[in-house]
Amino acid sequence: MIAPKKPEIITFRIKRQDARDAQPYWEVFEVPYKPNLNVISCLQLIAENPVTREGRQSRPVVWDCSCLEEVCGACTMVINGRVRQSCSALVDQLLEEVGEGEITLEPMTKFPVVRDLWVDRQRMFDNLLRFKGWVPIDGTHDLGEGPKESPEEQELRYELSRCMTCGCCLEACPQFTLDNDFIGANTFGQVVYFNAHKTGRVLMNERLDALMEPGGIADCGNAQNCVKVCPKDVPLTIAIAKAGRQTTVHSIKRFFTGKR
Repeated sequence: MIAPKKPEIITFRIKRQDARDAQPYWEVFEVPYKPNLNVISCLQLIAENPVTREGRQSRPVVWDCSCLEEVCGACTMVINGRVRQSCSALVDQLLEEVGEGEITLEPMTKFPVVRDLWVDRQRMFDNLLRFKGWVPIDGTHDLGEGPKESPEEQELRYELSRCMTCGCCLEACPQFTLDNDFIGANTFGQVVYFNAHKTGRVLMNERLDALMEPGGIADCGNAQNCVKVCPKDVPLTIAIAKAGRQTTVHSIKRFFTGKR
């Protein structure tokens, strides 16, 4: 089978926004084709010479990134209509998606746009604070060996720990919007992650109390879009199910004992 011929020029149609309260608009840029490019490298090429396809001088496109190896989660954007990491979005694969068309870059729609492709994901980190996403310290002196963990517990916690707070799951979630209180799948996963830790379990009741508040587990519609777009294959549907069971048991205990 003969591989399809690669174009000499790659065309990017980019949705831009000059400020938080500005109206969005589109610009088209062209980049010379090279093998093994990713979206970030193409944005860097555009930044070197920000001239549109029509020959108009523009300004460099603003985006967020850090690690460039799909670990930090900062470079999430909507590429060809699908939310994903731009550092691991390979141009050769994107060209196969669009054929002879343009590669489209847009900011995520579920977070406030700061500028161009850069969005404010602070809401995700605020939720981790709200749900106590940490293991409490139980002393700075030598306490001896820690609690033993089964291989099964370790395996689940490792899978959940891969979450990088990128926002892909929330962008794909029909329940999560700009103006509601729903916390989303990533927080459910982190609640289960810390509740599964024998020391982290000290704060389990407080986390579950928070899950029972508006925007919590009861608002999840179980669309399962989140697990399909997660770039780290975090078992989000398993986490949602576990969070639901933990919350149900917790609410029954509260009903009969009156204790949290």
